[in-house]
Amino acid sequence: MFTAAAIAQILIALAFVSIPLVRHRYGAGAQVAAERELTRQGVRPEVLRENGLRFDASGHETWAPVSFAALMIVAAVLNLAAASWAEPISWVFQSVILLANILIVYSNLTAVSSVTAAFAKKGDPELARVDVKAFLVAADHGFPRWVMKHLTYARHTIVFGGSLLVLLALITA
Repeated sequence: MFTAAAIAQILIALAFVSIPLVRHRYGAGAQVAAERELTRQGVRPEVLRENGLRFDASGHETWAPVSFAALMIVAAVLNLAAASWAEPISWVFQSVILLANILIVYSNLTAVSSVTAAFAKKGDPELARVDVKAFLVAADHGFPRWVMKHLTYARHTIVFGGSLLVLLALITA
């Protein structure tokens, strides 16, 4: 049963690593698309850089998913080794992963309102004028269609489904 949990945890780790890999590969295109949209709206595109807004794999777009992947690899290795710590570590780490992914989904669903609020909080009058929905749609279109449509859903399915599998394995162990 712990082998199944370890396999699920490895798949979850790969799902999280896909985030910075995709942003590293396609983030520049999303940045260009977002800047074009700002220009269309009459907002200087430099305002993004001036306020530290990027679509690449910098900052939390790398350290957070890589950290989550590392937690899953540690738990998987402990499960494969049948270590005495495997079960309690898996309970804790898997719960963290499940909650983190719920927050990620929530963040994705509320992106327009949260980015609008973040722009207003910056106090930059140019950012306050941005049509955030159009801005985010343009940035999304800077990524290949399969990223937003298929990879995002696949990643959430793997993380939620794999987490449930791991928790079921722990309950039945």
